[in-house]
Amino acid sequence: MKAMLCKAWGGPDDLVFEETADPKAGPGEVVIDVHACGVNFPDILLIGGKYQFKPDFPFSPGMEVGGVVAEIGQGVTDVAVGDRVMAACGDGGFAEKVSAPAKKTFKLPDGVSFEQAAGFPVTYGTTYHALKDRGQLKPGEVLLVHGASGGVGLNAVELGKLMGATVIGTVGSDEKMDIVRQYGADHVFNYSKQSIRDTVKELTGGKGADVIYDPVGGDAFDESLRCINWDGRLLVIGFASGRIPEAKANLVLLKQCQIVGVFWGAWTERYPDRCREQFDTLLNWCAQGKLNPHVSMRFPLEKSPDALKALAARKATGKVIVNVR
Repeated sequence: MKAMLCKAWGGPDDLVFEETADPKAGPGEVVIDVHACGVNFPDILLIGGKYQFKPDFPFSPGMEVGGVVAEIGQGVTDVAVGDRVMAACGDGGFAEKVSAPAKKTFKLPDGVSFEQAAGFPVTYGTTYHALKDRGQLKPGEVLLVHGASGGVGLNAVELGKLMGATVIGTVGSDEKMDIVRQYGADHVFNYSKQSIRDTVKELTGGKGADVIYDPVGGDAFDESLRCINWDGRLLVIGFASGRIPEAKANLVLLKQCQIVGVFWGAWTERYPDRCREQFDTLLNWCAQGKLNPHVSMRFPLEKSPDALKALAARKATGKVIVNVR
């Protein structure tokens, strides 16, 4: 099969496109003919050796795919050869075939395309777990979403509205404001022009946000602690800004707020049944048109380094997809 391989730690331009051996389905695994693969910020960390786990060389980036089951391993009963599926494979998706754990492979309802599926598991999975389980978002609460035009951010806006929240989105440029409004945000502002702290306080009558969804870190995190409501929950999703912030404990005390970590990948390992239940809900919402995954950029497999570079440069809104077939 053809694959985009990482043979040494580096950047997108260090990836190599070449023929490699087809994967085999071990016990509890499936092999998928990949039709489309989602691109995520952790893919950039992965090939740079900066992610939470480090695959053996050579490997392909690509954490989530949509495709057709080509082979099943021993003990696999939830899916069969020929099923249309999406999978959270962890790595290997920038290839014509990928192996994935059966417990992280999900049948697609009619009406959900491979392209939608490819951009679904990581961002929607992370975000629904964050808002429902970790943030315990309630109808009528105020949800503040940083990086609201990005992959996870746009999902947070969409799911927050679906869950009954008032949603405030922050973006880094005026050009990204319209898509955030289209996905349901009640308020959107450019944090490079307006103070996060002052603007959120003004929009909430001085109270602040009840739940804050932060995939950005850095200054956005610092400002979040100063505009969080009493008993609020600040969800730590990631650090796209490049700076891992540190919290001042006195602010946590004074607001009686919580700083809550969200590590969806590890949660799925511990609670696969709960993960499957949540994806049943999410995929049904997608099939019913309640969720509409937004794809702003598409690249063929041989151009997948350009997909990573576009994501790193923050040129995209919503998802970037690599189309394999």
